[in-house]
Amino acid sequence: MDTLQRMRAFVRIIEAGSFTAAAQSLNSTSGVMSRAVSELETRLRTRLLNRSTRRLALTPAGGQYLERCVQILADVERAEEEASRAHERPAGTLHMHSFAGIGQHYVLPSISRYRAQHPEVTVALTMSQRMPDLFQRSSDVSVITALSLPDSDIVSHLLGSTFSILCASPMYLKTHGVPRVPADLDRHECLILKSPASRVHDWTIDGPEGSVEMQVNGPVQVNIPEALAVAIREGMGIGMLPVYAAIEGLRSGTLVRVLARHTLQKTNVYALYPSRKYVDAKTKTWVECLRTYLPQLIARDLALLGKITQEQLAKETSSDASEMENRYVCP
Repeated sequence: MDTLQRMRAFVRIIEAGSFTAAAQSLNSTSGVMSRAVSELETRLRTRLLNRSTRRLALTPAGGQYLERCVQILADVERAEEEASRAHERPAGTLHMHSFAGIGQHYVLPSISRYRAQHPEVTVALTMSQRMPDLFQRSSDVSVITALSLPDSDIVSHLLGSTFSILCASPMYLKTHGVPRVPADLDRHECLILKSPASRVHDWTIDGPEGSVEMQVNGPVQVNIPEALAVAIREGMGIGMLPVYAAIEGLRSGTLVRVLARHTLQKTNVYALYPSRKYVDAKTKTWVECLRTYLPQLIARDLALLGKITQEQLAKETSSDASEMENRYVCP
C-alpha cells in the first residue's frame, strides 16, 4: 500500500468512526486499515490516533494531518478528473508547429476555423523550418511538407499534395526576356529557396518533354518562401515558389509564371503527432480539422493556379500568333 492509499484509508477511518466500518466501505479488512495507520505513524514518527476498544480519537498532530490529507486527496481527485476530461472535451493550450510557409497560408486559416468550433482551446503556434522533437512534447502536432517520411513511431496523416512553380516579376522578364524551354534558364538569374523538402541547387523540372535535371546558382538564397517571393517581385531573378506562396502574386499580377507548362518539386503535406494511445481531445479534434479543411485550401489554390495559367497560355498563344502574322505580312 502506497502513501496515497494509506491517506485514503486514514481519512475513511475517521469518517466512518471505526476500522471495521472503514474496511467494509472500502471492501477491505480491519487489519489492513489498522496496518495503514500504523505505517503512516511509523513514516511520520508521530501518533495520529488514540485507540481504545470503544472509540478512536485524533491526536493534535492527527487532526492537522487529517486536514492536509483531505485537501491532498481532493486535489488528486480534481487532477484525475481534469486529465480524464482532456480526452472527452477540447480545452486548454494546443501547442502546434509548422514550417513557415505552410503555416502562414494553410495552418493559420485552419486554426481560425478550429477555434470557431472549439473556443475553449487556446493556440500556441511556432513556425520554423526545423522539425521539432515531438517526443520531447515541445509540440502536440506538427504540420510539415516532405516528399516522404522516414520510418518512425511518429503518427502521420497525409493532408494533401502540392508542387512548386517558377516565377518572375514582369519587370525582370521585360528586361531579360522570357524563357521558353528549361535550357533557357542557364542565361537567367535563378534565386534559391533553401527548404527541408528540397536539394538547394538541384531543380527537377517536369513538363511536356519529361523531366529535366538542372543545377542552378543565383545571387540570392533564402529559407522562407515568402521572403523569396519578395526577392522575385523586386526583380532579382527567377525563383521556385510553392503554389501557396505564389498564388497571391500571380492573382495580383506582381508575379508571372515562367515555363507555365512545367512544375517542380512535388511535396506532400503531413500532420504528425507522437502517439495513437491516449490522444487528448484537443489534439484529436485539431487533426480532424486539418484533415477536413486543409485539403480544401490546397484544392482552392490549385484550381486558381489552373485558371490563371490557362489565361496566361491563351495570351501567349495569341501573342505568338500575332507576331507570326506580322512577320509574314507583306509590306
